[in-house]
Amino acid sequence: MAKSSSVILDKKPAPKRRAHPQLPIYPEKERLLRTATYVFSAVVLILVFVMREVTLDVDWNVNYLPAVNATLNGLTAVALLFSLYFVKQGQYVNHRNANATALGLSVLFLLCYVAYHFTTPEVLYGDADQNGVLSEAERLAVSGSRPWYLVILISHITLAGILLPFILLTTVRALAGKWTLHRKMARWVWPLWLYVAITGPVVYLMLRSYYP
Repeated sequence: MAKSSSVILDKKPAPKRRAHPQLPIYPEKERLLRTATYVFSAVVLILVFVMREVTLDVDWNVNYLPAVNATLNGLTAVALLFSLYFVKQGQYVNHRNANATALGLSVLFLLCYVAYHFTTPEVLYGDADQNGVLSEAERLAVSGSRPWYLVILISHITLAGILLPFILLTTVRALAGKWTLHRKMARWVWPLWLYVAITGPVVYLMLRSYYP
């Protein structure tokens, strides 16, 4: 009887297997990454508000940036679709790489977007003569499509601003190895991020004829 009890006491629980051992995690850096997320999001928010009020005089032509921004958004959407495909297939390394690509493209887009709006007056939908003012005739000419443009534009800008910290926090949760929390947040962050990525090129195509 004593021998049997000794055997039972000597047994140690098997070490818990990590959910995705192929992916490196950094739980010790979670607090730092969360702080960086909040700081970065605050800086971006300030820049977005300031760039609407300030125009910098520069010597180079940035008229190509709207097309670049639309392309970056489109590539982000493609990367997000690959991300979904890979996670459904259980290819978690490829899933991580696709998400990293989407995040990198989004950051590059953000830099180009801020650079353009800090140096160029905002283009108005329907401004056929490109003078920065919508005349009554110009308003009437686009009266049927302008409400749809505004819905797409406002939803795109609003969601882009709100989503940024949540996209980063979803990434932080993955880096910290908090897979359950990562999945819960990704289920609604991913489709909204995809919507923002798709509507970016849509806004550009609707505005394309009004760019100088």
